[in-house]
Amino acid sequence: MLSPAEISQAAESLHRAESERCQIGLLSLKHPGMTVDDAYAVQSAWVRRKRDLGRRIIGFKIGLTSKAMQQALEIDTPDSGVLFDDMLFEDGATIPAGKFIQPRVEAEIAFVMKAPLKGPRVTVLNVLNATDFVIPAIEILDTRIVRRDPETHETRRIADTIADNAANAGLILGGRPMRADAVDMRWMGAILSRNAEVEETGLGAGVLNHPARGIAWLANRLAQYGDAIEPGQIVLSGSFVRAVEARCGDTFVADFGIHGTVSCHFGQGTASPDAGNP
Repeated sequence: MLSPAEISQAAESLHRAESERCQIGLLSLKHPGMTVDDAYAVQSAWVRRKRDLGRRIIGFKIGLTSKAMQQALEIDTPDSGVLFDDMLFEDGATIPAGKFIQPRVEAEIAFVMKAPLKGPRVTVLNVLNATDFVIPAIEILDTRIVRRDPETHETRRIADTIADNAANAGLILGGRPMRADAVDMRWMGAILSRNAEVEETGLGAGVLNHPARGIAWLANRLAQYGDAIEPGQIVLSGSFVRAVEARCGDTFVADFGIHGTVSCHFGQGTASPDAGNP
């Protein structure tokens, strides 16, 4: 277990990395015994730091929902992070150059809640009943922690990802809002294009067999700490496509067919020298 001082120091390092657009080393390498609970403690300390500076929580994101990503990190459960008000961009927005360090883009389904969800024992049906509407979304990922250590070649572990607010950086909502009972989200898919070239395709079933399962998992996990998903909050249910690197000048469109499109453009500027590293 990390000490309170080590947790505070890690959170401050992440905050500085985000502010200065300069990555820090692997926390899992610095603290070899770092656990998932340690990682969430670091994330919570960083969240408190952000809130102290006036940033407002607007919801949550769920990550590592696909089997491929879980197997890559040798885990069998998703992870989660916190969404803040300054992470939300308008559909079609231009993301300022230099806003992020190594941005990547994913397509997913966002849930907007009308009623609270408080675990334990929250089910998929509870999630559907508490949902105001679902809507197509793009999530922007970023990494304040290096993806690979340059000396040891060790890669990020689950503790690094969780501490790094689940690599969360931004979100865009677009397309057509739909009632949760009006669409079969397992078959709700998207074509993710970069500069009019198709990069990824996928279906909602790739997210734990149903995107609402991730929301139920999150509500039950939050209950362990006395927290809940609140009315009006946005929850990104998890990506059903591979994350695609976002370069300066790139335009992304996530085409959800009859459910509409959502898009963003990354402004021109100087890219990070590490951009594109695995």
